[in-house]
Formats: sequence, structure tokens, C-alpha cells
Amino acid sequence: MSASIFKPGNVALISGGASGIGRAIADLCLARGMSVAIVDSNITATKEFVASSKEKYPSATIDGYQEDASNPRAWSLLKKDFIKRFHRIDFLVLNAAIHLKSDWKDPTSFTKTMDVNYHGYLYGISTFFNEITASTAEDPKAIVLTGSKQGITNPPGNPAYNASKAAVKSIAESLHFDLRDNLTTHVHLLVPGWTYTGMTGSAGEKGKPEGAWAAEQVAGYLAEKMEKGEFYVLCPDNEVDEATDKKRIAWGAGDVIERRPPLSRWRDDWREKAAAEIHGV
Repeated sequence: MSASIFKPGNVALISGGASGIGRAIADLCLARGMSVAIVDSNITATKEFVASSKEKYPSATIDGYQEDASNPRAWSLLKKDFIKRFHRIDFLVLNAAIHLKSDWKDPTSFTKTMDVNYHGYLYGISTFFNEITASTAEDPKAIVLTGSKQGITNPPGNPAYNASKAAVKSIAESLHFDLRDNLTTHVHLLVPGWTYTGMTGSAGEKGKPEGAWAAEQVAGYLAEKMEKGEFYVLCPDNEVDEATDKKRIAWGAGDVIERRPPLSRWRDDWREKAAAEIHGV
């Protein structure tokens, strides 16, 4: 189990850690007595996180790196400084993501999204692979990749983002399988529900929507499911429960099995049948 990851003396490295879910995970780690380094492209938010965290946890070891997660050289340089400063890594959280508007006539919208949301995760894994897999029963380690329900159910509206998160799900599953004989390095796919963060556009002057979870709830749910050894950390929110998520995922898989049109749940000729199956209406 990954519960012992959250203990004093352990070290976490979190990409996309200056805000939202990444920051909430970083704060949870600090509250558990861990040392934390975040990686984020936003230098202002990174400095603010480090400063506020040092004030909140004066005895903790905290650092921040302003880096582009889509740049493999940046990961290489980061590793040199990180290992020199922290000497070890116990918890690698790959969470950095962008949410650009997809444009079928402009492939750069897809390329840029994949560079951060997919390649940034691959670079993080490959850069720290030897260190994060050098675990023992007394010294377990963990990797968390942040996916999305959009990468599973593929709703219309942003195919670039959906594709990037579908790719994250794929590599997380493959990594978990390839490390199946390593019983002390644990891999988890975090799949948040509707979460109040800046990236999703739900943050604003009006405050958290009633239906959304706070980022801190997601971080706490992740820790709970890691303790139970669960790979798929599929988060509910205040509007969608676990049972509804399961039905939505099953309906999407049913498009292939039943040879329905793709994304049938959102098509006019299938919408009512999908709603009846998922919601019982």
C-alpha cells in the first residue's frame, strides 16, 4: 500500500504544483511532515507557494522550480539540482496540464496540449524512473498521474484535451502493469471530478460552485484511495456520485461493444436512451 508514502522524511516532487490540485497535494504532503518541491511554469505562483508554505510550515524543506514540463532538457537540469538538494524522491506526482481550445484547422492546439499534458508526464517518468523504482518494503515509493474523466468518456467540446488525458490513462495503466513485479513502487491514476481550480475556469469572484469539490477534497480522497492500494482513483463531486460515473463509463465502452455511433450519449438520436440507462429517467 502507498499509505506510508505520507510520512516525515519522505520527499515529494509535484508538477503543476503551484495551484489547484497539485498545490493541494503539496500542502497535504507538507502537513504530513514531508519535504516538497513543486514544478510549475508560473514563476509568480511558484514563488508565492514557496513563501506561503515556509510561513505555514517553518521547519519544512520546500522548494520550487519554474520549468516548462514539456521540455525534456528542463527535466534533466531539474533532476540534477533536485537530487543534490533532496538526495531522494519518494512521491512523484505528474499533474501539470493546459486546457487550450481545440481547433481542427490548427494542429498546434493539439501539439501544444499533448506536449504538456502527455509528453510532460513521459519526461517526468523517464527522468526519475531509476530513483522512483528503487524501492523496498521498508522504503516504498509512489507515482501519481493526473488524468481526467474527459480522457475516459471523451465528451465533445475539446478533443485535444480529451486525447491528451486518454493518453495519460494509457501510459498509467501500462506503467502499472510493467511494474507489477515491483511490489513496493505503487502507481495510481488520479481522475478528478468537477473540481474548483483556475485551469478549468471554475475559479472566479463568485467562489466555488456548489456542485464542485475543492482541490483539498481531491487531495484527501487521493490519499485515502492510495492507502487502500487502488490504482483508479475516480473522484466523485457534489453533483456526480460514483454510481453515475460507472454508468457513464460503461455507456461509453458500450459504443464499441454495441457498435453504436461514437459519442452516442451526446447524439440527438441516442440522448434519451443514454439518459434512461445512466440516470434511470
